[in-house]
Amino acid sequence: MSTPDAGLLVALVGNPNTGKSTLFNALTGLRQRVGNYPGVTVARKSGTCDLGDGQKVELVDLPGLYSLAAASPDEQVVIDALSGNIAGDRRPDAVVLVVDSTNLLRNLFLASQVAELGRPVVIVLNQADVAKEQGLRIDTELLSRRLGGVPVVMSSAWKGEGILDVRRAIASAVANQTPMKRVAWPTNIAAALTDVATAAAADTGKPVTEAEGQRLLFDTNPSTADRLGWTLAQRDKTLRSARDRVRNSGYNPMAAEPLVHYAHLRIILEGVVTEGAGKAGRSAAVDRLLLHRFLGPVLFLGIMLGFFGSVFWLAKFPMAWIQSGVDWTKTIVAPPLDAYPMLQSLLADGIIGGVGAFLVFLPQILILFLFIGILEDSGYMARAAFIMDRLFSWCGLNGKSFVPLLSGFACAIPSLLSTRTIEDPKARLATAFVVPFMSCSARFPIYALMCAAFIGPLYGPGWESVVMVGMHCVGLFFAVPTAFVLTRLVLKVKPQPFVLELPRYQMPKPRDVLWRMWQNAAEFVSKAGTVIFAITIIVWALSYFPRDASVAERIKASNPTAAEEVVKAKTQAAYVEQSYMGRFGKAVQPVFDPLGFDWKITVGVLASFPAREVIVSTLGVTYSVGEGAKADSQHLRKAMQDAKWSEGPRAGSPIFSLAAVLALMVFFALCSQCGPTIATLAQETGGWKWAAGSFVYMTALAWLAGTAVYQVVIRLT
Repeated sequence: MSTPDAGLLVALVGNPNTGKSTLFNALTGLRQRVGNYPGVTVARKSGTCDLGDGQKVELVDLPGLYSLAAASPDEQVVIDALSGNIAGDRRPDAVVLVVDSTNLLRNLFLASQVAELGRPVVIVLNQADVAKEQGLRIDTELLSRRLGGVPVVMSSAWKGEGILDVRRAIASAVANQTPMKRVAWPTNIAAALTDVATAAAADTGKPVTEAEGQRLLFDTNPSTADRLGWTLAQRDKTLRSARDRVRNSGYNPMAAEPLVHYAHLRIILEGVVTEGAGKAGRSAAVDRLLLHRFLGPVLFLGIMLGFFGSVFWLAKFPMAWIQSGVDWTKTIVAPPLDAYPMLQSLLADGIIGGVGAFLVFLPQILILFLFIGILEDSGYMARAAFIMDRLFSWCGLNGKSFVPLLSGFACAIPSLLSTRTIEDPKARLATAFVVPFMSCSARFPIYALMCAAFIGPLYGPGWESVVMVGMHCVGLFFAVPTAFVLTRLVLKVKPQPFVLELPRYQMPKPRDVLWRMWQNAAEFVSKAGTVIFAITIIVWALSYFPRDASVAERIKASNPTAAEEVVKAKTQAAYVEQSYMGRFGKAVQPVFDPLGFDWKITVGVLASFPAREVIVSTLGVTYSVGEGAKADSQHLRKAMQDAKWSEGPRAGSPIFSLAAVLALMVFFALCSQCGPTIATLAQETGGWKWAAGSFVYMTALAWLAGTAVYQVVIRLT
């Protein structure tokens, strides 16, 4: 047995929507770490759980699943983690199975399968408060005896009840090493399992566990056989013979496992649960409204409108405070460096101005993650998946694709990873391909800047929210037909049934929601901030050099009566225009001219391909180089509002017209400007072919849509 000094590892397992993650948070508090499994890009959430008396264990929260018959990559990782088959990762010393107290038979099926692994087990009957509400009484002592003496405890993780009992149960399990009672297989099935395990071990030269033998016999998924290295010819011959043996005993080989397990569990649960007088669940009454065929989608749309509108409105004050802090920092840093104009410009305009222009939008990102956490913890997210199933079924997907797409509004990378819960590989590929269309939080800054600088002042504050919501709908508008073409014509995805257990409604736990919001935002800022800082320095340098002193003399000579501030402004504009960045932007600008972009906007667009949020800091640098401490919170917006075309047929007209502003937002709503997202897409689709196709397709679509918007709006206005 492992010792505490060696570091005990305990795995947390359960069906989706049983409160597993809430229990994990209650057991670990804020002592959590998020990473990936060694060699596997699936999130590994772990934390330290204090069992008392100085004993601590590492608790790892595994993805939710319904059975060990893996149908998706996410589920396969759970099986490999429990079996100790992930290179560089340990096999758990014990397994905590989180079970919904109101659905013991269905939830204990997974526990019965895990028992085959032979590890010490703890059964946590969660949501005990709901069971009590429904009048259910559960004899935990009787259940424990029938399961072989494993600890069985009641808890309500959301209310923080029973957590101490869970800690004690884990300590007992790792100390006593008591395995759960296994199912007794009928004679013919037991013989078939032995034949399969023996043949696989003989052919591969590796030991085959009882649990692996079951996966080989009962699953159509070849992953276990492939991992063992069992040759196809030998495998098919043995499995055909073993499955015939099962069939001759009166069982369908593909249905034998659940039938035997459920028969075993029915005997165990006899007399364990008794029903009394209880209140009917309120969830059913609420669902009649929220899942109504016609009212459901209308209410869903209203919730989404309120959701995105609130993100914009609630962030205004903290955004202003951050901008004030950035401006104050400039006033402190810039004046002492008046004698060193290049260093002053680097610090004030490049680093503080560029990075600060991005940090101003951090409140919107935080509020976005906050609302997504509330939707998930309240139980509404699962209902939204059912509402959207009707729309997705039209384009060849089902409601299971909704969760990755909705979470894509926060960040595309975890959304791409979450597509692993989709069983059909083709449906998974189609969903991953359209995830980047969702307007992630990195697009928020450009939407907010354009709305605050142009839409609000021109049309009133109400239209800011309308345009903000509209921009988030642009991606979905193109994602649905794209998915239709992929699933119906290219991949030819077969219709898939959508089955998802609806969790009960509950008040989100503030600590869990806030902690998850903080983790997501911190990860986003740490990753995006590094890229933004590096690109900001590069953009500043390209915008600052070369610095020809004769430019200032020529402008001063040609404007002898102009005020000093006017001469300085013209000088700085000339410096930027003649810089390396200015020259490059002018060379490429004709490509973006149909969208109404000048060379400065073109520079921002090109600099944003590694990370789209860089556009704000790039515009901040190109519009403020040389301003130093005088660039206040309104400088960037005012500079953009005052910017005019200097030559050509549009000379003298505003660069940021309504047509150009809308075209720029539509371009960013559709363009694939995120290096990490493209790399993750390549990883999830098994190569660069689909990732490169996504990049080319989305970029071309963004250019065409942006051009169409500009040309139509410019003619209408």
